[in-house]
Amino acid sequence: MSSVVDMLSVGGRDEGGPRLSALERAAVTSAVAAVIMHCETEVEGERRWARLRARRRKAMQPPTCEGLDSVAISDAVFEPDHIVAYALYRWAFGETYESNTCSFGIGRASGLVAIRDVTAELLLVYREKVVWPTGVRKVVVLRAFGDKGFPNCHGCIDCTHTYIDKPANAAPEDYYDRKRRFSVVAQVVVDLDLRILDVFVGYSGSCHDVRVIHLSSLWSRAAAGELFTGPPVLLSFQVQTNGYLMADNGYPPSEWMVVPYGSTAQTPFEARFDNKQKTARGAVERAFGRLKEMWRLFLGSHKTNMETLPQQFVALCILHNILINAEIPFDETPTEFAVEWILGSSAPPGLCAWKLVRGKRSCCVKR
Repeated sequence: MSSVVDMLSVGGRDEGGPRLSALERAAVTSAVAAVIMHCETEVEGERRWARLRARRRKAMQPPTCEGLDSVAISDAVFEPDHIVAYALYRWAFGETYESNTCSFGIGRASGLVAIRDVTAELLLVYREKVVWPTGVRKVVVLRAFGDKGFPNCHGCIDCTHTYIDKPANAAPEDYYDRKRRFSVVAQVVVDLDLRILDVFVGYSGSCHDVRVIHLSSLWSRAAAGELFTGPPVLLSFQVQTNGYLMADNGYPPSEWMVVPYGSTAQTPFEARFDNKQKTARGAVERAFGRLKEMWRLFLGSHKTNMETLPQQFVALCILHNILINAEIPFDETPTEFAVEWILGSSAPPGLCAWKLVRGKRSCCVKR
């Protein structure tokens, strides 16, 4: 510091000019010291910000990232709509974490965290979107089935398989289903609008549909009289019931489960009944088709975390119902598949405006 003051003092006078007084030299010294201190503070501040940015970059990278490209990650923390968009993209296109991270600037490890967090928030905030109908909604459901010739019917039930790669940390034979593929079973109840009323998922593909329903809360609630509480109705085949579900022949008939007659030598009445029952029960197959065509991660086999797979499936059932409630159209032709969310004031709070166009394989987030 003194050498700097000396240089400024020497350079600040002419060869034959008057020298600075002691008071003036003291003032100059104080001013220079203040400038130096300010500069040192600014430099230290810049160093702190540089260290903070480096920590952020390191935190957002997968632990095995190599090369310059993997380091070129945004300094800013990802916005919520960015994270939601990534999760929707992953579910809708069914690609691996490695293949779909480039367009979002999210590494594989961060992608796993993003899926986990979005799933948890959907289950926390929108869990009531998948609920057994009550009140006015129950009246609407019963009337729709009554118009199809099935009074007091509450829904259609069936199971679907979510195909997975061979699980690494579980007994593979447990997940080996009758089609000789590894899968997880999901039991779903839907109404005629394809709205999901109940979902139970997580058991291995080797479990039969009957075993799954016996293990589900649906069975215990039905046995306790919590689901079918309407006044008794006498059906056309002289059976009185408070309510029931329609199912295929994979389920045993019961007081709240109506299945087809299914015999080869049928009477005209039985044949008509089976045709009507099959037509109405087709709602559950159409619901599976819409769910899996729209969220293609569950359309084919994929590598997954077995601990979070059930939660992800329920989250997509929630999104399935949100889209139906919002009357979002769905083209069932896979080659023309398009999902478009232009979410304004009527949008579910917390979801970003989102657009997916499968034909162009593009996506954008509107903030």
